[in-house]
Amino acid sequence: MRIKKQKNWKDRLLIVIALGLITVGIYMLIVVFSPLLTGQLINSNNNSTTQLLTDTPEEKIIQNRLYIPKIDINLPYATGDASVMENGAWWRQPENGNPADGGNFVLSAHRFIMGLTPQQTLRKSPFYNIDKLKIGDEIVVDYNQKRYVYVISKVFAVKPDDVYIEDRTSQPQLTLYSCTLGGSADGRHVFIATPKIIKPAN
Repeated sequence: MRIKKQKNWKDRLLIVIALGLITVGIYMLIVVFSPLLTGQLINSNNNSTTQLLTDTPEEKIIQNRLYIPKIDINLPYATGDASVMENGAWWRQPENGNPADGGNFVLSAHRFIMGLTPQQTLRKSPFYNIDKLKIGDEIVVDYNQKRYVYVISKVFAVKPDDVYIEDRTSQPQLTLYSCTLGGSADGRHVFIATPKIIKPAN
């Protein structure tokens, strides 16, 4: 009888451990794939970013931000170092251009960084769905209390050491880039956008 009870106790313990491992595994899958799953649910024509742009006219702009309506991206951006990407996009080489003065306005953000929760992974991986962007899609930038609209004109990939994409250009453009899902050593996806509308201050 004692042997049978010990066996039942061990069987129950194994079941509990197995269920725990399955639960942890499912949770980890949700954490890893949360940006992909969220991307499948985005309505490119009606989402929180498109609504925010509608509800925030130029006179109410108070922060430098990047908006990509098609993939529901709404991020602050700033100069500094790579730590800036913990909370938004990194304005690279600001001396090479900005929306007001022309040149090459370069923004970069993380493609995928795994967090402890699905929400944290989503926050740390803002450019996860950047590969969904196509030529003709619009990108909106708020800069120094003015709004600038760009249209994607080129999409291509480069190697990690192809830093020429950050060089100053004679014509105004926005350059967005992020690592491929293979990581920083694999390469970068690059999107070049040219100005569509530049709204002067009232």
